[in-house]
Amino acid sequence: MATYVVLLNWTEQGIKNFKDSTKRASAARDEMQKAGVTLRDIYWTIGAYDIVCLFEASDDESLAAALLKLGSGGNVRTTTMRAYSQTEFEGIVSRAG
Repeated sequence: MATYVVLLNWTEQGIKNFKDSTKRASAARDEMQKAGVTLRDIYWTIGAYDIVCLFEASDDESLAAALLKLGSGGNVRTTTMRAYSQTEFEGIVSRAG
């Protein structure tokens, strides 16, 4: 499973309904699980981003589809980064020569 760091910002709609954020997160976790995507961790943050999540998915396309569905709810916008474990990165470095 690949790991992804997803940075989220609330939209106007999302911030108006901030009190429902934890309920929306639980619902999103369930929907994503059905699509084969696991929400490992979620943090509500201060600063440049409102929420930081760690996801696991079998491939980029699965996560992209799940995030498109999440974004279509109109509450958040996402920025996604593929994350590599130390072991994965060591393999990448060895391939780079």
